Amino acid sequence: MLAGKKILLAVSGSIAAYKAALIVRILMKGQAEVRVIMTENAKKFVTPTTLSTLSKQPVYTSFYKNDSEEWHNHVALGIWADVLIIAPASAHTLSKMAQGICDNFLLSVFLSARCPVYFAPAMDLDMLAHPATQKNINLLVSRGNHLIASDVGDLASGLNGKGRMAAPETIIKILEAHFKIGAFYNKKVLITSGPTYEALDSVRFIGNHSSGKMGYALALLFAKKGAQVVFISGPVKNYPIHPNIKVIKVTSADEMMEVCKNQYVDIDFAVFAAAVADYKPSKTFDKKHKKDGTPLNITLIENPDIAREIGKLKTEKQLHIGFALETNDGEVSAKLKIKRKNFDLIVLNSLKDPGVNFGGDTNKITIFDPFDKEISFELKHKKEVAQDIVKIIESYA
Repeated sequence: MLAGKKILLAVSGSIAAYKAALIVRILMKGQAEVRVIMTENAKKFVTPTTLSTLSKQPVYTSFYKNDSEEWHNHVALGIWADVLIIAPASAHTLSKMAQGICDNFLLSVFLSARCPVYFAPAMDLDMLAHPATQKNINLLVSRGNHLIASDVGDLASGLNGKGRMAAPETIIKILEAHFKIGAFYNKKVLITSGPTYEALDSVRFIGNHSSGKMGYALALLFAKKGAQVVFISGPVKNYPIHPNIKVIKVTSADEMMEVCKNQYVDIDFAVFAAAVADYKPSKTFDKKHKKDGTPLNITLIENPDIAREIGKLKTEKQLHIGFALETNDGEVSAKLKIKRKNFDLIVLNSLKDPGVNFGGDTNKITIFDPFDKEISFELKHKKEVAQDIVKIIESYA
């Protein structure tokens, strides 16, 4: 699983730094290519010579090679790596990572790395539990970095609790899972999400209550499975953050249609989860339209059917998944949409079901395919619903 993978191991100043030697040894045994970065403080716990001998490569400890003015190219190193793992990650290093401070070689590589980043905190239990440390960890995770949670056990302080760096074997298993080739690894997934707002004037609009939470959960799950996600969303409160997700914000159905057409290049999977407004005003006022005591008559015209139009471009190598939110005759409507919009699968949810509503955290779905196969699920949190949907998609891929 790790053979030929380019692993960049960054070691910061913690007593757990000695475990880096075992990490390197296991990686090399798995035929990975390993490069090691160390901070000056890390050298107090394990020598560069040890890690260089094990990795069969020079260890990077500063910006310059020996005492010369020749410098190590941190940008090239960050581009070279398939994954960067910071283990151990001390409280000091975590703080600088979160704040974007760049005063050593490890941090310069972290800030310029294009690959996924994993970090394994190692410190005393009270340091780990401190609100400042937890804030830094949460901030790093929110930016798409991957936390390898600390273990519980005996600590250097003599205390016992959570703070030990995860065991090298655990870290290796996480890396192996990262590189596991699945149906979505390195595939390109287009997801539409959220509502669209159709302007009446410069202030008012026609819209709906879609929160985009379902699309959000799907985007993160696809990204974690190694897919490259193009996330096209109408106005929502939160957008997914992950190195594998490209977020494109739109407002109207026309804007979403245009972006979908432009981004529909080499797409492997398209998931149409957006609640696109069916209609838009035929005329839009340039300024706020003030009431004048007379009725305001608004003519509505149909918006483009994005899923149907993009469905006309679909080839046999691509998979399209649609969503249908219905209040009545849900099954009949969903099956008609499969044919009309060239879907391979459609996810049906009904506002009649308890726990299903715009903006909520739960959903209850039934998935149909063109061959009348039907799979129903119980009410679940949308994160779990996303897992069910992706699992079904994978079985059809």
